[in-house]
Amino acid sequence: MKKPAPPPLAGEGAVEAKLALIVNPIAGMGGRVGLKGTDGEAYLRALQLGARPVAPGRAVEFLRSLSPDIRVLAPPGQMGEAEAREAGLGGRLEVMGCAPREGPTSAEDTRRCAGEAVGRVPLIVFVGGDGTARDIVEVVDERVAVLGVPSGVKMYSGVFAETPAMAAVAAERFLRGEVEVERVEVLDIDEEAFRRDELRLRLYGTALVPAADEVVRSGKEAASYAEEELEAIASYVVENMEPGVLYILGPGSTVAAIARKLGINKTLLGFDAVVDGRLVGRDLNEAGMLELLKRYPKAKVIVSPIGGQGFLLGRGNQQLSPEVIRRVGVDNIVVVAAKSKALRLRSLRVDTGDPELDSALRGFRRVIVGYGEELVLRVT
Repeated sequence: MKKPAPPPLAGEGAVEAKLALIVNPIAGMGGRVGLKGTDGEAYLRALQLGARPVAPGRAVEFLRSLSPDIRVLAPPGQMGEAEAREAGLGGRLEVMGCAPREGPTSAEDTRRCAGEAVGRVPLIVFVGGDGTARDIVEVVDERVAVLGVPSGVKMYSGVFAETPAMAAVAAERFLRGEVEVERVEVLDIDEEAFRRDELRLRLYGTALVPAADEVVRSGKEAASYAEEELEAIASYVVENMEPGVLYILGPGSTVAAIARKLGINKTLLGFDAVVDGRLVGRDLNEAGMLELLKRYPKAKVIVSPIGGQGFLLGRGNQQLSPEVIRRVGVDNIVVVAAKSKALRLRSLRVDTGDPELDSALRGFRRVIVGYGEELVLRVT
């Protein structure tokens, strides 16, 4: 379903170019340390493991990509004001009074700020993941458009732009009346089940999102592929594994088939590592991978793209950090996908949080889709 776009921002009858920005400052912190989110006590566990904030930097990147004629309404402190000042917004910033200026923030703060923004702006941009999207949509209820700047561990909903810079493009196109809005699903998973290696996806509502090319509309597919298809990929990969090389196996059913071929009980949603068919690391976080890379200087990573989104790196596998990827080498990333999935993807996407690395990863990449069978897809 599509609805008309807001009035244009230039010319007679124009409206003010203004959006609300709400930042969840702890979103995404659990990714690199191997946690499957930061809900509840997981945030404290992430801090204990040395996790660093992700969302503030993503918010600054978004704001610096905005045109200078767009004003921003933001909550105080680390929920938007601090990032806007760092980005140099100056007089273009209007601060709301909906959250504490200092100290920890909560989901209730997010909901309160979203409610305050309704009626004051045509678009709410939030920085976070699926949990933040749930909080926003619970209050907004399709009264204004929303757009997510990707910064969470879980991003299965169809509300997120591809990158922070692309979120700025999508927001501007919407505010200038160049695109309409469309209704998309807001999904989230049970984090406790996720940590037990179970994927329980639930629909929490719908949101109106700018219908711009920069927005990744489809959420993760609940895909099912023929066992013969996965068996063929697994046989080919295992037969071509090199002795003495560390193989880091990513999440997903396609890579899990490779582990089964090796006789390894793999974590379906985590990273495991093998050398010469022997398990040397299980459910690894960034630190665990870096430690193994000290012992095994030659390594390869085997990953499969997220079904409906086509993300190869940066969504659902943040443990594979830019530092890990650089240590492994961009040419040592092995991509596998069921042929039926690969044929549906127009391209593969990367969003590691490191623009220089993303640029190095772009281009064409071979995807193993069967026994000795490959497709070539562009990485964008």
